[in-house]
Parts: sequence; structure tokens; C-alpha cells
Amino acid sequence: MSAQFPLFIIIVDYLLGMIMWTLIGRFGMSIFMHETSDFFFMKVFVKFTNPVIFLFRPITPGFLLDKLHPLYVAWFFYMIRFYVVPLVLGYSVMGVLSFPLESEIALAIYDIGNFLLTKKE
Repeated sequence: MSAQFPLFIIIVDYLLGMIMWTLIGRFGMSIFMHETSDFFFMKVFVKFTNPVIFLFRPITPGFLLDKLHPLYVAWFFYMIRFYVVPLVLGYSVMGVLSFPLESEIALAIYDIGNFLLTKKE
């Protein structure tokens, strides 16, 4: 997968992807616990995503529940990764499963599954 794209595209996609998935993780954890929880992972999610959520505050609708703000901002990062990055870098829209970050993760999961299946035989 790395050979298909220049290194700077992969770095930009990984950075945007990690921000997006961290925001989604914060939203998922906020379903089960309060954002002021002492749980280590919740503290990390809140600490790393608060500045991003703050940057998007001017375009976040006022009627949106506070718990939905991370998911709303994650949607912007998804749209940036799906439409803006390929357009700016001169690539066509690649498709939902063509993001370098998610493709690498999917390949790793596939390899683990194949390893476990062949080990049983």
C-alpha cells in the first residue's frame, strides 16, 4: 500500500485519520462514562480532542448535544480525507476503503486472521 502513494500523502492521511478516530473514540467512550471521569483513556481522549473541538466550535450548531460534538468534528475530518485531500493533491476520490491508514489496519487484521486459520489446520 505504501508504494502507491508518496510518503507525505501517507503522513497527512495518518495524521488526519488518527485525529478522526480519536474523536470517534471519545464519542464512543462518552456513551458509557462522563467526560470528567478519572479513567485514564477518557482523560487522554478529552485532553487530545478538546483543542480540535474548540477549533470547530464556530461551525458547530448550537442545538447539537455536547456529547455529539466529537462525532460532528470527526465527520469533518472524514470529509476532508475523502474529498479535500485527494482533490488538493491531484488524486481522484479513492473510495471509502482506500484510505491508507484504514487499508493498512485492514491488511494487518486480514493477515492475523489468515495466520490463525492456517495455524488451526
